[in-house]
Amino acid sequence: MIRIVTTETPYKVGETVKLSGWVHKQRYLSKVTFLLLRDRGGIIQCILEKEWLNFRVENESIVEIIGDVVESKKQKLGVEIHVRNIRVINKCQEAIPFEINQSELKAGMDHLLNHRTISLRHEKNQAIFKIQSVLSQSFGDFFTSHGFTRIFTPKIVSQGAEGGANVFSLNYFGKNAHLAQSPQFYKQMMVASGFERVFEIGQVFRAEAHHSSRHLNEYVSLDVEIGFIDDVKEIMEWETDVLKYMISRVNDQCKRELEILDVKLPCITEIPCLTLYEAQEILSSKYQKASPEGDLDSEGERLIGEYVREKYNSEFVFITNYPCETRPMYTMPSNDSALTESYDLLYKGLEITSGGLRIHDYEMLLQSFSSKGLNPNDFASYIEMFQYGVPPHGGFAIGLERLTANMTGVGNIRGATAFPRDLERLIP
Repeated sequence: MIRIVTTETPYKVGETVKLSGWVHKQRYLSKVTFLLLRDRGGIIQCILEKEWLNFRVENESIVEIIGDVVESKKQKLGVEIHVRNIRVINKCQEAIPFEINQSELKAGMDHLLNHRTISLRHEKNQAIFKIQSVLSQSFGDFFTSHGFTRIFTPKIVSQGAEGGANVFSLNYFGKNAHLAQSPQFYKQMMVASGFERVFEIGQVFRAEAHHSSRHLNEYVSLDVEIGFIDDVKEIMEWETDVLKYMISRVNDQCKRELEILDVKLPCITEIPCLTLYEAQEILSSKYQKASPEGDLDSEGERLIGEYVREKYNSEFVFITNYPCETRPMYTMPSNDSALTESYDLLYKGLEITSGGLRIHDYEMLLQSFSSKGLNPNDFASYIEMFQYGVPPHGGFAIGLERLTANMTGVGNIRGATAFPRDLERLIP
């Protein structure tokens, strides 16, 4: 018999089926035993009677069940399985470190991460990562359908794309190398090579010593770069459109997961926009909150998120016109040379995106590197291409884990990361 999955195959009452999965929970009565079987699709109730009445096995053991489909209006699936035969494939050898057949996992984050393969079995965690999978897939599908080429760029590089010190260094056959902070240079190189529109989904690395619920040292970045862009508003429109599409796909494909998490996704019509100056003025006048020079801190982002939700009924807001000193050396200056054609996107008061126009003029780029105290010779392989005709271009990058965490209501970004890498954690 071919194995079926609980929620992926329509059931026909009276047919005999084979299911395999984990023993989620068991309940023993005098004349019947109820066994809940869990697989990648969900949970189904199985009824053991007669010769199987005294069947016993530890929860989380792997079993194979052959049984008859019987109608049951009490069950969410509308059916249950009356067992003909049950076989233990692999017995659970040890007591599990926490109960996973409860509605919530009752353990601290560190304990859950120390036993990650167990905590990932919980239906809420599975729902989070199924949603994350659809977010990633729909991001790629959207840009592929609009003529973008998916690219794959190096993660071992000679220089960091941000020009700062927050890079992981390594010995590369006797040479000094780093783990990539961003695919930024390579995205631009691919645009300049004639592909014009490119995207990448890949890991990036930041050597920042954070002990926060919003930072990781390795995360997945959803990157886009677009040639022949007129202004930064056009980039923001691209991001608005892809987020609309991603949310619609999650709504369509993850109904069960959204129900498990009790989450309703935001409806995006138009994302409001504030300049950094306007945001800082709102924080000062409305919340008596001072901001760092040329930026917003995490508390400022949270308060602006509340303000935008109240005033515009939006979970999202673009913050624009960051000053040159707080943006990387490739960022295009505004007409006011002290500011840049750049933006951040906040979602529920958390930055999930940085984006903007890039410098495409060779002399301007050299000047920008020098103004940042960087030696252009250290970035020669990147700067060289600007001597050979590079179109106006720009792009953005979305942090997948931050987007997932906010969308699913996870309070700590580690909950939206299968195997987090942070200041303390290198295993599993």
